[in-house]
Amino acid sequence: MKLTTEEITLRLQNLPGWHEKEGKLTKQFRFQTYMEGVDFVNRVADLSEEVQHHPDVLLTYRQVELQLTTHDQGGITEKDFAWIQHLETE
Repeated sequence: MKLTTEEITLRLQNLPGWHEKEGKLTKQFRFQTYMEGVDFVNRVADLSEEVQHHPDVLLTYRQVELQLTTHDQGGITEKDFAWIQHLETE
């Protein structure tokens, strides 16, 4: 079920660097080298396959941006926050 703006704001308070942008949870990760970013994207891909929930990923020279939403619910859901918890505790 799609979360309300208030629910999203409350949950984001405990997730440094994550914010809501245009109906998606977004965070930018910076790396020392391009290959560190590639390695991170590979870990994201493995996690995403494991839990069957896939973010949009933008890989640039030394930065990766993740955007997460639950497409079949038309917005941000608890599933998105659960995915972030898996990533952040890895």
